[in-house]
Amino acid sequence: FFFFQAEDGIRDPLWSRGLGDVYKRQIQNAKTSLASKVVAQNADLLAPIAVDAVLKIVDKDKPQNIDLRDIRVVKKLGGTLEDTEMIEGLLLGNNKATHLANGPTKITDAKIAFIQFCISPPKTDMDQSLVVSNDAAMDRVIEQEKEYILKIVRKSADTKCNVLLIQKSILRDAVTELALHFLAKKGIMVVKDIEREDVEYICKTLGTTPIAHIDQFTAEKMGSAARCEEVELGGTNKMIRITGIQTLVKTLSILVRSSNQLVLDEAERSIHDALCVVRSLVKKGSIVAGGSAVEMEISSKLTAFAKELTGINSYIVNAYAQALEIIPYTLAENAGLSPITVVSELRTRHANNGEKYLGLDIKKGALVDTFKERIIQPTLVSSSALTLATECVRAIMKIDDII
Repeated sequence: FFFFQAEDGIRDPLWSRGLGDVYKRQIQNAKTSLASKVVAQNADLLAPIAVDAVLKIVDKDKPQNIDLRDIRVVKKLGGTLEDTEMIEGLLLGNNKATHLANGPTKITDAKIAFIQFCISPPKTDMDQSLVVSNDAAMDRVIEQEKEYILKIVRKSADTKCNVLLIQKSILRDAVTELALHFLAKKGIMVVKDIEREDVEYICKTLGTTPIAHIDQFTAEKMGSAARCEEVELGGTNKMIRITGIQTLVKTLSILVRSSNQLVLDEAERSIHDALCVVRSLVKKGSIVAGGSAVEMEISSKLTAFAKELTGINSYIVNAYAQALEIIPYTLAENAGLSPITVVSELRTRHANNGEKYLGLDIKKGALVDTFKERIIQPTLVSSSALTLATECVRAIMKIDDII
């Protein structure tokens, strides 16, 4: 109750502070989350990508049900962070089309099937050997293998499938060179070695159903897309891009480029942080002052409220207020400033001068009006952190003894 009472006092004037429309506020919040990252200099590019990505997948009727797993971040070495882009479609960063027998690498009006069975000769369940004593028997074995593979390829082609995604197999070859030759003759683009952990996302995005056996291969289990192609990212660096997907499910991909693996990993982490910030804004459409301003204002209000109480309640509320000062203390310490000086000045000016938006700007190394400097953060971030911390302390205090 104390927290929400203080939070309301600092949150009320948000809409009259001249921060522009909702979209601009979301971008500014995303930039704030990127300000302390290695990729801070590219915040003007990455922040709009993060905002647009979340807004593309959100269901306006159910904004609370935002699943960030619907946004796939694909990392590829080469290029620079300026080459990072959002793609409304599916990217397969670790796969490429097979080029055997001049198989197609670009398909328009794609009919896509995802198969989990192998297009290769079957093997026995036990370790056995087949002894071939003459050339005629060897020819029969080869002919039977050819007929077995050809039967699968013909049935696949009969469904009008022109793009085949094949799951990686650990038991035997998922697809043989002979099968790739027949598929190329039928004009079917083949992408093999799809990892098991990618199956759910790919099928959800494409609207396909995994096909476990050739007898279950039907047109109803396939997905459709305007274009499926293999794209080159420089040198031998290739990937599969599928766009114009005709499904009701909202998913998309973000392609992150960099010439350094460390920067690439940092960019992925930073984009995820920005996505989480935007998701918080969509769930609860309000913002508060950043730079520890909100924590110090709550602390100031709770300190004043504690003076109105008596007994143990006064000590409890006052201790809670003092605990909130660890936020500006840590922020100042990480910025290389004197934490005691910063916290003391913040405490005085919040309590006596009524500067409720006063917070720490680590770039300037000074206390500023955080709204004027556009240092803001989602209300949900602050409220969730304090609520969960309070609940954690309550749970610990209920423990009588540890054995």
